[in-house]
Amino acid sequence: MSVGRTIRHKAQAFTGRVTERLGRTTRNRRLRRQGMTDRISGDLKQSGDKAKGAFKR
Repeated sequence: MSVGRTIRHKAQAFTGRVTERLGRTTRNRRLRRQGMTDRISGDLKQSGDKAKGAFKR
């Protein structure tokens, strides 16, 4: 698992959280849904990388 990939996935999850929060604040469903999708996608990618790292050892 490369450091760049890890940073990219964490950044995606973080921006998803920010977008989701912005959507909640402004009551914009599209932003909220988009943020939720980005957050979940970033979290799943991080989990996949962790699993790959566990099986490499």
